[in-house]
Amino acid sequence: MNRRTVLGSALIGAAASAASAASAKQPAAGSAARASGRTGPLNLITDVEGIKIGQAHDADVRTGVTVILAEKPATAAVDVRGGGPAGRETDVLRPENLVQEVDAIILSGGSVYGLGSADSVAAWMGMRGRGYGMGGAPGVPPSPIIPTACLYDLANGGNKQWGMEPPYRRLSVQALEAAGDRFDLGTAGAGYGAEAGALKGGIGSASAVMDSGWTVGAVVAVNSVGSVVAPGGKTFWAAPYEIGDEFGGLGAAGLHASAEDWGLSKFRPRPRENTTIACIATDVALTRVECLRMAIMAQDGMARAIRPSHAPFDGDTLFCLSTGKKQIDNPALRQVAVAQLGNVAADVLARAVARGVYHATNYQGVTGKTWREL
Repeated sequence: MNRRTVLGSALIGAAASAASAASAKQPAAGSAARASGRTGPLNLITDVEGIKIGQAHDADVRTGVTVILAEKPATAAVDVRGGGPAGRETDVLRPENLVQEVDAIILSGGSVYGLGSADSVAAWMGMRGRGYGMGGAPGVPPSPIIPTACLYDLANGGNKQWGMEPPYRRLSVQALEAAGDRFDLGTAGAGYGAEAGALKGGIGSASAVMDSGWTVGAVVAVNSVGSVVAPGGKTFWAAPYEIGDEFGGLGAAGLHASAEDWGLSKFRPRPRENTTIACIATDVALTRVECLRMAIMAQDGMARAIRPSHAPFDGDTLFCLSTGKKQIDNPALRQVAVAQLGNVAADVLARAVARGVYHATNYQGVTGKTWREL
């Protein structure tokens, strides 16, 4: 039996098993539909072994930083779909390039100013011996690899009169020093100053534990031009993927779509004033090319949760990390496993988008902007 036949048979078998399982788990008549699946203990990206998150924000400036810290260098890739991205060291992640692992990923507010957040993270890590080095010669510091993506929150009413001292270097160090398993969702970190269409945006996260025991997680700062809810109500586009009541438990009954009805999107969007930035992670050992395929597939999670997405006005950027804690045992089924991981990651990202907006709160003295007020 050739390799194509083996893979085809595996896919057919997996599809049949999934269909059988779905049939067995149909909800009772009249109950709200729920996605089957199991989250990690925290339902956060930090359920992936080897990942920590640190966040910090400045309420006066209305901006913030989220640092995804790999406890050990992690294989990484990036997929950029938006028309107006702001990024740093994304070309380092091209599959043909030298360095295959990263030390951290940064999601930041501040547009081009937020790219400076990586400066202090690099210094902080370099002082501790973290980073890529060519032989470790005495007196030569290592070079931490810290790809960064930023969203636009410069016009949200915060005090941006920072002169020569934007707050991002300071905030990123605060975020690093706060890194751990637990972190706030909603108006926090890189999502502090975000707006999701006409609603307050925020930082969202979710996780899933697959039947194989592999874990997939996502963290996302939702600052989209598009709407995260269907027109005429408050049902999240991501509702079909919700596990339990993680973002309100309304079910998908209110969903209806029209290609030209954007619902609660940003009216008259302007270039570079949006962007949803995210990172997915898994504990499965993947190559750089496999991480890239997982990232490409996971971008569908944005499209499942935001309408429209990947527009000329957005800078949508998605990183993927593999911490390499678990192995794919059957080489013949390796690409089947990558396809499974990518599909799960898309669902997890869609859930994370909804959770970010669901948990978002207004700035002090502001009302009427949050999902809970609809």
